[in-house]
Amino acid sequence: MIYRKATKQDIPQLCQIRKQQLIDEGIPPSIDIDKDLLRFFQDSFQHDTIIEFLAIDNDQIIATGAVCFYDYPPTFSNQTGRIAYITNMYTKPAYRRQSIATHMLDLLINEIKKKHIEIVRLGASQLGKPVYEKYGFQQDNQWYSLKLDN
Repeated sequence: MIYRKATKQDIPQLCQIRKQQLIDEGIPPSIDIDKDLLRFFQDSFQHDTIIEFLAIDNDQIIATGAVCFYDYPPTFSNQTGRIAYITNMYTKPAYRRQSIATHMLDLLINEIKKKHIEIVRLGASQLGKPVYEKYGFQQDNQWYSLKLDN
């Protein structure tokens, strides 16, 4: 298995994996989001507001993890206003419980630290909650958050 950063050339597969992730989380595909997903990934790669990693086994993408970067007005608890949001954490069912998601988190957190961002958030599915809690994320209101020391 290899891990690598996704590129613009991976966008079609990223769109498909994102839809599969939503379905696996129990969200029925009630509308066509293909154009919106394509636009999101194209814009995000163009503006460098996303880093996505892929886990590949036998030339197949078997897991993903991404971090999106957002700017908010600075606050007393977040002087820069920069926030990292982890998303698109997905592992195909046959590959779960092999620490792939934890390795993805390690890769993403390293990228976040390089940008000197201290606040990391994510929305956790039922499947993901144990992984994030073990990693150190804590639930606060609607998000799971992790404060990094840079």
